[in-house]
Amino acid sequence: QVQLVESGGGLAQAGGSLILSCAASGRTISSHAMGWFRQVPGKEREFVAAISWNGGTIHYADSVKGRFAVSRDNARNTMFLQMNSLKPEDTAVYYCYADDAALIILETMKHDYWGQGTQVTVSS
Repeated sequence: QVQLVESGGGLAQAGGSLILSCAASGRTISSHAMGWFRQVPGKEREFVAAISWNGGTIHYADSVKGRFAVSRDNARNTMFLQMNSLKPEDTAVYYCYADDAALIILETMKHDYWGQGTQVTVSS
């Protein structure tokens, strides 16, 4: 089993930056694809970014492309989401996930492990 814990959320102004972390425990995540989703109340969880086991393949949602960057440090069992040029519409609870697969699986919310989420609020 893999346990995931997000951190780094909080309040930011529009145009500002935040860095989210997703720390894994229970098992090394070096062979797992990982990624981020976000969700606002009343809406479906939305894909944000995904990264393959070694960082060789990365995908972003169009809404964050050019502003967000996902990365991972397998030695620290941690994944990151650097969020720049934040907009009020980025306000959401951000969830990290991990899959038993090493390669990215897109267009699904059926991932193997999820964190509990961290709130990001962007003020205008």
